Amino acid sequence: MKKAVMIFAVVSLLAYVPFAQDDKPAAPRSAPNPVIQKIAREISAANIEAIIRKLASFHTRHTLSETESETVGIGAARRWIKSEFERYSKDAGGRLQVEFDEFTQPAGGRIPKPTQIVNVVATLAGAQAESKDRIYVVSGHYDSRASDGMDATNAAPGANDDASGTAAVMEMARVMSKYQFDATLVFMAVAAEEQGLNGSTHWAEMARQKKLNVAGMITNDIIGNSRAEDGTVDNTHVRLFAEGVPPAREMTDEWRALVQTGGENDGPTRQLARYIKEIGERYVSQMKVTVIYRKDRYLRGGDHSPFLERGFAAVRMTEPNEDYRRQHQNVRKENGIQYGDLPEFVDFNYVAQVTRINAVALASLALAPAAPTNVQMELRLENDTTIKWDANKEPDIAGYQIVWRETTAPFWQNKISVGNVTRYTLKKISKDNYLFGVQAVDKDGNASVAVYPRPARRER
Repeated sequence: MKKAVMIFAVVSLLAYVPFAQDDKPAAPRSAPNPVIQKIAREISAANIEAIIRKLASFHTRHTLSETESETVGIGAARRWIKSEFERYSKDAGGRLQVEFDEFTQPAGGRIPKPTQIVNVVATLAGAQAESKDRIYVVSGHYDSRASDGMDATNAAPGANDDASGTAAVMEMARVMSKYQFDATLVFMAVAAEEQGLNGSTHWAEMARQKKLNVAGMITNDIIGNSRAEDGTVDNTHVRLFAEGVPPAREMTDEWRALVQTGGENDGPTRQLARYIKEIGERYVSQMKVTVIYRKDRYLRGGDHSPFLERGFAAVRMTEPNEDYRRQHQNVRKENGIQYGDLPEFVDFNYVAQVTRINAVALASLALAPAAPTNVQMELRLENDTTIKWDANKEPDIAGYQIVWRETTAPFWQNKISVGNVTRYTLKKISKDNYLFGVQAVDKDGNASVAVYPRPARRER
């Protein structure tokens, strides 16, 4: 860990800490990381508002819209996003690698002819040799649409869907590029979400083919509205969608072992969601992260889906109450009701809060060690529980902690710091009655995502 972030005292490695018993993660006893606190404070609602209004000003950002104009269409929007990323990088000493991720999408589905699709990507490389290949991705989609998904000319301001998510990603890039992290962060504004998740599919497939170590992905889609259709205001929580067991066609031996041992809620994506909730609520105390055990809204999809389909842990953040008068609607008034996805219906302070949830979670992930590998539960007929794992490679590892909960509890209820060891026995805590996880902890107190132990080969 670099000196700039070596702020915590070494965590006591013998402490047993029970979490709250109300199925909610309790605040940890260790002091919060001042660097992460500073990142949260620097997120600006005013900047987010300016970005959303600018994106809405392009008239439409439909994937099939104008590409040559400097003021109208998706071409103007993507060039402006890239210029902003480049400005952030310049202000941060050139720390962001900014590029267009361009490809031609063949005709099919909602793409009537071969079409150039362009993602705008800003990468903040990790600083620790042992961690820089570990990648965390955060995305929003910058394309928009009107009532007709093939209408590339009518006004489609897309202020909430999804200038809000794009603004969150851009504001995170602006703030976080000034800091140094062990792992790599990728800030991505993707295109063609409304035409079939084309932009995110292209990047996720590239990551799979190149065998990139994408350790987690968050997409932000429709995070700007705090007011329900009935006028109820909820600006204190965000939904976090997290898939459990993937479709049967993707079932691997690892997943079969998970399900056979009752760990169907303990795959990488649900562990990522638990982590985001705990860290998000720790640093943004006014907000609640509601984890929903579902891939997305009912039979709907988003840009995290292509990552899930390729085996990466990925989640989606969305506002608590969607107002469908503002989504996929031509801008118009009917019976005195305004339709259309306009900036006037976006709560910019709420977007900033959701952005802070993203930022603190990503910062914590990128500062922390990698999740432990080869985590196994030893199989013996006894009332103790013995877990083993491989040692992490990072030079700043302080040790490990074991977390556990009752089988009906969604979040960790207990944890124990076990020292810098690779095997530990929990006395009189039966593997029959609880679910377990192992986290790596560095010298600054940053903890990794938990890993559920798979069954070890039975000892004779």
